[in-house]
Amino acid sequence: MPASVRTTTLRRGAAAAVALPLLIGALASCGYGSEAADDTKKVSAKGEKLSADTVRLGHFPNLTHATALVGDQEGIFQKELGGTQLKTVPFNAGPSEIEALNAGSIDIGFIGPSPSINGYTKSGGKNLRIISGSASGGVKLVVNPDKIKSLKDVKGKRIATPQLGNTQDVAFLHWASEQGWKVDAQSGKGDVSVVRTDNKVTPDAYKSGSIDGAWVPEPTASKLVSEGAKELLNESDIWPDKKFVITNIIVSQKFLTEHPDVVEAVLRGSVKTNAWINAHQDKAKASANARLKELSGKPLGAEVIDGAWPSIQFTDDPLAATLQAQADHAVNAGLLEKPELKGIYDLKPLNKILKAEGKPEVADAGLGAE
Repeated sequence: MPASVRTTTLRRGAAAAVALPLLIGALASCGYGSEAADDTKKVSAKGEKLSADTVRLGHFPNLTHATALVGDQEGIFQKELGGTQLKTVPFNAGPSEIEALNAGSIDIGFIGPSPSINGYTKSGGKNLRIISGSASGGVKLVVNPDKIKSLKDVKGKRIATPQLGNTQDVAFLHWASEQGWKVDAQSGKGDVSVVRTDNKVTPDAYKSGSIDGAWVPEPTASKLVSEGAKELLNESDIWPDKKFVITNIIVSQKFLTEHPDVVEAVLRGSVKTNAWINAHQDKAKASANARLKELSGKPLGAEVIDGAWPSIQFTDDPLAATLQAQADHAVNAGLLEKPELKGIYDLKPLNKILKAEGKPEVADAGLGAE
């Protein structure tokens, strides 16, 4: 598959309606709860301080960012950081997290593939690096079972995606094209009507009947199921090995250069958190939900989190080949031109840690920094 995409201006018609660059809004789809500029869990830093007094870690309050939620809740990151204070900052949308990274108000972030691509290409490859994976999967097509009983019934129906050009929007457009259906990517009109809807209001749109289904991430998909929708397709099932990147860890190149010891400490925390999650699924699920309660004021209901959790795989592997594929899908949908992605990954610190932990190293699919 072609490896790359370069962010381009939205074509006429959509340009006036979308003020921000196309892919920079990617994980607005994944935010669940209200954004807080500085809603930080305070944990005492103990031990020897590293080269920075504080590291500011951005993430989304959702289950596909559970590595950040659990690693913070259980104090795993802070233990690795010693006397360097961890400050976590939640975001609901890709644009604000990328802007915060570029402005230097956060140092490291958990974020999805599309804003990672956009943030890298918009800066000419100067502002960020992907330094690890975090999660795979956690995206589903859920539908009204009274209106849609099979995949072929999706034709002619109204399907919500979170945002024009975001990760799930691109995935649905690509899937629809593989069914032989024609859809104008900009307007969303065609053999299927693509209705761009913020995840926070998608459940209400479903209950009102204004959409017939949605291609959305967790926990939105399981929230719709709790409202009577039916899972029709798990996106993982259409990927090789049933894996695709949904969450990366990115870092400011400036911070990576100036504080490599802090970056390595955060990566050690991520690797240890993923290992703990995978070894203690029930405890990890409860830990993530406890952190979500702190961030949003209420936890996810049992029917929602129990339905969502099994579809997400927590992995250190950035699944770099699937980043290439997602970029290619956006190009094929007519939303983007090809960017130069060479250099977007720097996996050397991660592979150093994985080797020390006796784990296999991960690959960058030829897109690593020199």
